[in-house]
Amino acid sequence: MGAARQNGTDGAVEEVTDRILTIPNVISVIRLCLVPLYLWLLLSGHDLAAALTFALAAGTDFLDGQIARRTHCVSKLGQLLDPTVDRVLMVTGVLGVFLVGRLPLWIILVVIARDALLLVGGSWLLFRRGIRVPVVYAGKVATTLLFTGFAGLVLNWPLVGGLGVCDAAWLPGFTAEPVSWGIWLVYAGLALAIGTTAYYLWAAARALREQGREGDR
Repeated sequence: MGAARQNGTDGAVEEVTDRILTIPNVISVIRLCLVPLYLWLLLSGHDLAAALTFALAAGTDFLDGQIARRTHCVSKLGQLLDPTVDRVLMVTGVLGVFLVGRLPLWIILVVIARDALLLVGGSWLLFRRGIRVPVVYAGKVATTLLFTGFAGLVLNWPLVGGLGVCDAAWLPGFTAEPVSWGIWLVYAGLALAIGTTAYYLWAAARALREQGREGDR
């Protein structure tokens, strides 16, 4: 059996199936399997291999969603699996860069807190209230910026000069110390991610209010 959902981009009704073994879901599982491989390579000092593995896992993010829509095999599992893999990859990526000393702790905390909120909150809305907040384009851009920035930090080459506007070690890039170019994409991605998170919270609250009003009728 399948359930229909409305496509947020053109208003078309899209069939959502209960199938588990679909090409998009297989791609998501493969991406998930690349996560521990990336972490092992990074902690073993293989920066280039780790960067390529992370880039492969992050760069195929769009594939599962595009294939699902174009082949009309959007599944309930995929709706949960795709963003979950993104969250796992994001947290593992930022954690790995932190463990090798290329990222300050506060960025780790912001990324993990945001992703935990989206993962737990999104799962609760979907399974307990039947609500799914569609991913907005700005959120995808934020994720792409963060993924690319983390890949740059993993590669750790080439290094660029810092701005030298402060001496705060917790603001890499703003000190005079050379840093990976990836840090600037991380900053841009963080700013956009915080903005889209505010939108998701607003959209979830609105959907809950509308559901409550319908329940009162």
